[in-house]
Amino acid sequence: MSDAELNLAYLLAAALFIFGLKGLTHPRSAVRGNITGAIGMLIAVVVTLLDQGLLRPELIALGLLVGAAVGAALALRIRMTAMPQLVGLFNGFGGAASVLVAGAVFIVAAHSAGAMQTAADAADAAGAAGAAAGAAGNAGSAAALAVSAQETVATAASGLIGAVTFFGSLVAFGKLQGLVTEKPLRYRGEQVVKVVVLLAALAAAAMIVLEPLETGRYWALAAAAGLLGILLVLPIGGADMPIVIALLNSYSGLAAAATGFVLSNTVLIVAGSLVGASGIILTQIMCKAMNRSLANVLFGGVGAVVETAEQDDLYAGKVKQTSAEEVAMLLKTARRVAFVPGYGMAVARAQTAVRLLTEALERDGATVEFGIHPVAGRMPGHMNVLLAEERISYDKLREMDAINPSFPQTDVVIVLGANDVVNPRARESSGNPIAGMPILDVDKARTVVVIKRSLSPGFAGIANPLFAAENTLMLFGDGKNAMEGLVEAYKDA
Repeated sequence: MSDAELNLAYLLAAALFIFGLKGLTHPRSAVRGNITGAIGMLIAVVVTLLDQGLLRPELIALGLLVGAAVGAALALRIRMTAMPQLVGLFNGFGGAASVLVAGAVFIVAAHSAGAMQTAADAADAAGAAGAAAGAAGNAGSAAALAVSAQETVATAASGLIGAVTFFGSLVAFGKLQGLVTEKPLRYRGEQVVKVVVLLAALAAAAMIVLEPLETGRYWALAAAAGLLGILLVLPIGGADMPIVIALLNSYSGLAAAATGFVLSNTVLIVAGSLVGASGIILTQIMCKAMNRSLANVLFGGVGAVVETAEQDDLYAGKVKQTSAEEVAMLLKTARRVAFVPGYGMAVARAQTAVRLLTEALERDGATVEFGIHPVAGRMPGHMNVLLAEERISYDKLREMDAINPSFPQTDVVIVLGANDVVNPRARESSGNPIAGMPILDVDKARTVVVIKRSLSPGFAGIANPLFAAENTLMLFGDGKNAMEGLVEAYKDA
């Protein structure tokens, strides 16, 4: 392909990536956005293979078939509750690909430069003509210089970021999948250990730039960066994983962009930059929603301690247990009802019963809304997707700032599987892990029904005064069973 044709195709692919991201900003256009981005990626891959002379129809068909089979199997078998760890794993695959591709290109370039330098030295040692020896020597030096300029810096960046992304994503996947404890793993001197490992990785990166023909140092860099990725994610609690996954997504994009510089591939640089930028913007939005800095998420270790003594004092004699029949009677007279879903709804798979109760309430003339906290669930939009699967209108889903003013006029709020995002202690200025975090003001409603297995604390490890509030009723039990019982009781009421 000519340079003009290649650049035009890459420009088209980059434009499709941007329009695809734009489509993902609203549920009505999300499917179209996904398809648009996928078409852009297909164009980029095929054009790159054509440009490199690697387009063999049978291999391309085989690759598409295998990829489609794996993707379809994952889409059909993975539950929505497991989607966050799948996204985290995909981030890791992106980081691993960057490490391997950049490393392979770097090693080939370094070996070529080394061979040219060896030929120059041999010619000089054999007493060949001075001009020939000088030309060979200049060629070897030029090749080594080419490796050490753009490729070595980009390769070091790709290896460092990619390895951190891959191994950090594996730990995030393990925490969300239950293979590794969700609690923060802390130990004395952990920050010092991280700094030492980071310095070792940076030293390896510097040696790659200074000595581009020593390819073994690249794998030393990848090993140190991989260890750093593990050490960075292990001390982070499970409920902070949405932020970590968004950050790792940004890392995977930066690694891809760095690999684009290694390959001198424009579309890879553009795609990686888009992923990196969108990932860090999402990370910042989620940190703001939790009123925490990124440094606090990465190094704070929130959720390690549970305040059991304080919990016992707060709840003693104040918690009012209710039944499905009592709640059904309240709902029969309610004109305005709000649901506040959390990760517990996803785990219990209670969204179908939520839809059935919503439809029953609306048939009786009640107004039903859903309050969605920005960090509810295990990934951004987790609750939105679960409810959309049940064909609950997106117009009923209200963001925190939009629904908070209406809680004082709400007759009944049903909190299903949420805890810290409705904890009034967040209104305190300091003294607890969620102090200052914006929350859903459900305690201002006339009646609050909390569906929960027990009085156990949320991720932050602190007691929730909402459970002992005068206007709160606790409906204990599995989320799905409790909601199904509530649906039946409402029909019989």
